[in-house]
Amino acid sequence: MATQTIRIGVIGAGRIGTVHAQTLCWRIPDARVSVIADPNLAAAQKLASELGVPRAVADHREVLDDREIDAVLICSSTDTHARLVTEAAQAGKHIFCEKPLDLDLARIDEVLHVVKQAGVKLQLGFNRRFDPDFRAIKERIAARAIGQPYLLRITSRDPAPPPIAYLKGSGGLFLDMTIHDFDMARYLLGEVEEVYTSAGVLVDPAIGAAGDVDTALITLRFASRALGTIDNCRRAVYGYDQRVEVLGSEGMLANGNHLGALVVRHDAQGSHEPPLLNFFMQRYTEAFAAEIRAFVDAIARDEEPPVGGEDGRRSVVLGYAALLSFKEHRPVRVSEIDR
Repeated sequence: MATQTIRIGVIGAGRIGTVHAQTLCWRIPDARVSVIADPNLAAAQKLASELGVPRAVADHREVLDDREIDAVLICSSTDTHARLVTEAAQAGKHIFCEKPLDLDLARIDEVLHVVKQAGVKLQLGFNRRFDPDFRAIKERIAARAIGQPYLLRITSRDPAPPPIAYLKGSGGLFLDMTIHDFDMARYLLGEVEEVYTSAGVLVDPAIGAAGDVDTALITLRFASRALGTIDNCRRAVYGYDQRVEVLGSEGMLANGNHLGALVVRHDAQGSHEPPLLNFFMQRYTEAFAAEIRAFVDAIARDEEPPVGGEDGRRSVVLGYAALLSFKEHRPVRVSEIDR
């Protein structure tokens, strides 16, 4: 646990900024949110008022110029991440940034160089690593509970697609949605050497018109020789579907979906389970809290964060490998993207 108060500025008062600010204010006593910044000043003021944060500003530079602030959480739109991380590093602030760091690999490399030169800590927002289910699977793999892993299967399906306007700036399915699954694959079984993608537009023609796909099946070949699959879909009408299965030489590990309640009703018509949780904010509540706890602890202990900038970069590389595979209808070696 941290032994000092870490003073933090939150940049971005939208959905994920609100979640992280609430976590800091309500669940991490050794951190203090000093200021919330958002170009929409009314949104920043509203969130600050709800959480008892003393200051709200429209200009993020007021956060970076504040010498009392130790770290910043960057919770703004994807197209601002690289610039804000660069500015924060140059201001000497430790940084938590939501994924992806940027959609351009050369730009990511520039940002990571600035961060390294500044000597500040950078953690990327891959919250699923902190989910108790997935962490337990990781620990059991490491403990050789199932021997040598052979096959990994990741299922990740959303209950409904995001707005088309969001998709246009997100980088598309592979760099927005699947990026979490690429990170999970690396977290569980290590580096990926080859990717093959089959994908299409099955949910909504408007997604195709926007230049994206909404349904994909991706196969992975790991450096360990293990194989993996990721299946994604932007619409699963029964809820937020998040599962992992790992087959090994000595057994299998798997986790199930989280239900809205643990009560099953039985009546004359049969047995009725409660529905799945219907949004990532509910499914990963504890994971979001745990990742922010880890960031605060890394600063207090002067340790490297558990999910660094290079992790974020490698997931973007895999996203582009998947995209190239889809476009050219062939397996793509990761080295083709990351030369």
